[in-house]
Amino acid sequence: MNPVVRWFHQLGSPPYFDRFAARWAPWGYGLGLVIMAWGIWQGLFAVPADYQQGDSFRIIYVHVPSAWMSLAVYGLMAIYAAIALIWRIKLCEILAMACAPIGAGFTLITLVTGSIWGKPMWGTWWDWDPRLTSELVLLFLYLGIIGLYHAIDDRRSAARAASLLAIVGVVLLPIIRYSVDWWHSLHQGQTISLTGGSKMDPSMLPPLFAMVIGTHVWFVGSLLARARADNLRREAGKDWVTKLATGTGESR
Repeated sequence: MNPVVRWFHQLGSPPYFDRFAARWAPWGYGLGLVIMAWGIWQGLFAVPADYQQGDSFRIIYVHVPSAWMSLAVYGLMAIYAAIALIWRIKLCEILAMACAPIGAGFTLITLVTGSIWGKPMWGTWWDWDPRLTSELVLLFLYLGIIGLYHAIDDRRSAARAASLLAIVGVVLLPIIRYSVDWWHSLHQGQTISLTGGSKMDPSMLPPLFAMVIGTHVWFVGSLLARARADNLRREAGKDWVTKLATGTGESR
């Protein structure tokens, strides 16, 4: 068997995944926080103020990475959900459901920072702008998936029902992404591109990209930690979990 295929097959084993997550989750948390700390320090104190927005633009270093993560996490959750429904892989159910609270957190941060940024720029905390409204719908969708998952006692049935909702909700992602292009909007158009053509001053971009990378790395650690906790709850009562809890043995 191909080594990569064998590794993925082993990763589907609850004890193996527990060891994997326990080893790498702290690295994801730690490395992500270090990268974000550098990015936010540079964004707040090193880069120059914007010639139009002044220092208020600095909230971009939290707002934009959170906004990108709110969409990326949902897309990943939908992929895990589709794999779980098609191939009945329990680990993908766990990973999909672990994505939801993290994505909801990023979406909430996006909305809060967007409102704070919008007050001095637009003169109001909130406007039913297409981008803001669709992002709010995304938050409700995340909360709906979380609520549905916890409303059903059987974990497998709950995950399948919530996974179906996650897949249906994918239609919202392109609406959020292209809302500023499709409709007249208060929200500014795209000013940052990972492939070039950004409208920001080059000196402002390294801290932003550091925040983007840092949030992704932190997300990996958070996802592994949450998935590990759910995996242990589902496997409660198994010998390997009992040994792990009592410290009499390592998960195998």
